[in-house]
Formats: sequence, C-alpha cells, structure tokens
Amino acid sequence: MTQTASSDPILSIIIISYNTRQMTLDCLASVYKETTTPFELIVVDNASSDGSAEAIAAAFPPQTHPNLTLLAETENHGFAPGHEVALPHARAPWLLLLNPDTLVLEGAIDKLMAFAARTPDAGIWGGRTIFGDGTLNPASCWGRMTPWSTLSRILGLSGIFPRSEIFNSETYGRWPRDTERDVDIVSGCFFLMRRADWDALDGFDPAFVMYGEEADLCLRAKKRGFQPRVCPEATIVHYGGASETVRADKVVRLMKAKIELIKRHFPPGLRRFGCWLFSQWPRSRHIATGLAARLLRNPRLAEKSAVWGEAWARRGEWRDGFSGP
Repeated sequence: MTQTASSDPILSIIIISYNTRQMTLDCLASVYKETTTPFELIVVDNASSDGSAEAIAAAFPPQTHPNLTLLAETENHGFAPGHEVALPHARAPWLLLLNPDTLVLEGAIDKLMAFAARTPDAGIWGGRTIFGDGTLNPASCWGRMTPWSTLSRILGLSGIFPRSEIFNSETYGRWPRDTERDVDIVSGCFFLMRRADWDALDGFDPAFVMYGEEADLCLRAKKRGFQPRVCPEATIVHYGGASETVRADKVVRLMKAKIELIKRHFPPGLRRFGCWLFSQWPRSRHIATGLAARLLRNPRLAEKSAVWGEAWARRGEWRDGFSGP
C-alpha cells in the first residue's frame, strides 16, 4: 500500500522516540507502506544519543515526505509530556499514538480506523500486538487494578492460575486477543482516539512521565461513559521495552505510577489500604524468587531476586506515588 500526501489529513500519528534509531526508521517505513488513510506523522525525538533524529531526517526528508514533522528535542520530556510537544502540530480530527518499537502489519491502521467507524461509542480503540517472533504480546490492553487483583498478585495467584480471569483479571486470564472485546485500558503503543475527545479529557496527565499515562486516561474516560475496545484484525508488532536499560529503575518507575493510579482510581475508602497492599509486591517477589533461586540453584532467578530487592530497598522513591501522601 502507499499513501499520498494530503493537505487535509484525517489522522495525526504521533511517535515519541528515544534511542530506538533503527526501530523508529522501520516503524516509519511500515506506516508509509501499510497505510492508505490520509495521515500526517509527528515524530518527537526525546534528545536521543544514538543519532535517531539525524537518521530520520535523512531517511524521510521533507521534499519526499512532506506529511512528516520531526521535532528534534534537546531534552528528554518523557512519554506523556512528549505528546504535549507534538499536539500543537497535529491538524487531523483523529489521533493515533504509536510506539517507535512497533511495525504496522497488513493495513493495521486502516483496519483500526474502520473498526472505530463501526464502534463509535467506544471512544478509545486499540489493536492486537505480537512480538517479533509472531507470538502474542498481551500488553495491548489490560484490566484495571482492583483490591482483589492486587491481592492475587501479592499472593502469587495470578502466576499460579494465569488462565483464570478470577485470579489473573488484569491480563484477562490470557485471553489471546483474537476477538473483539471491551477492555478497561488500551496500551499507548497503539492507541486511537478522536482529537476532540482527547482535548475534552485533557489528554495524558503530564505527571505520568513514564508508565500509567494510558491507564489514567482510560479510567478517566470510562467515568465519562467511554468503553475502550480492541480490534483483533488490527495487528502490529510491538517489541516492548526497547528504550529500557536498567531493570531496577524500570520497576521503581512502574511502582510509582501504579501507586499513583491506586490513589486516583481506587474507591476512596480503599485507597490507603490499596497503596499499602501493592507496596508489598516487590518484597514478596524478592522473597519468592530468592527462595526459588536457592532451591533450584538458578542464577537467573537470583538476578531477578536482586532486582526486586533493590526496588524494595528504594521504596522511599515510589511509595507515595507522584503527589505525596
């Protein structure tokens, strides 16, 4: 497929990149190859040190790709705030957030737009994601955190019964994402929304610099009557975690975002308890993986235990979320 440049794009595709040079180039090429919907591309490069901005400018010059706007930033704004950099340049009535570590397959963007036209009441739409080897990447969508799902996680029940929607509700019991379904949260890696609805909801909360931003937006949207929905025919490759290097740092950022989500979206009477309960997750993982490592003499489990132990030791960084007690 090829897409012709249009002065009036229907869709603004926003990509926030950071040190994913080749993946970003491949992603952009796949968008052009597989999309016929009139679009514009807005790429925010968050001060990458791997030459991403220069490579994008060379591979997609304005003379041949006039519908691509490259914003080469001199500071790393993070994922959610990066969209605020991009949005003033977006002209279309539809927004698609697309991760740089993705590949668009078989007209996935066109299929997602058609799906949105068929299910207009959903308000937020996502597709199906697979890893590079073709296996399912279940992180295209997930269920909201609840006191029960948190307790199941702490006790290890979600791992013992991964296919159970009772004990593993946040991942929908390993539902293979092969059917249309209402979900609580659509991943920001492939996230479609009307621009007017984005503006009405004030988009991503910039407090969520990394992780949790799409969950917060989807849960706020659901309070206003939206019902996010996924389309299995709209499939992309999502490698996942391409810009992450330090695992303990990743866990700390994830914990901070999750605690903030609990503070904002749990029932008021359960928020303090929910924060305490979830805060035990790194501790329980540290103990469980450490015990398994000793029993099985497994160095990889020992490494995982060390990561969880460091995250627990750094709990002062995340236990209050973003906004303090």
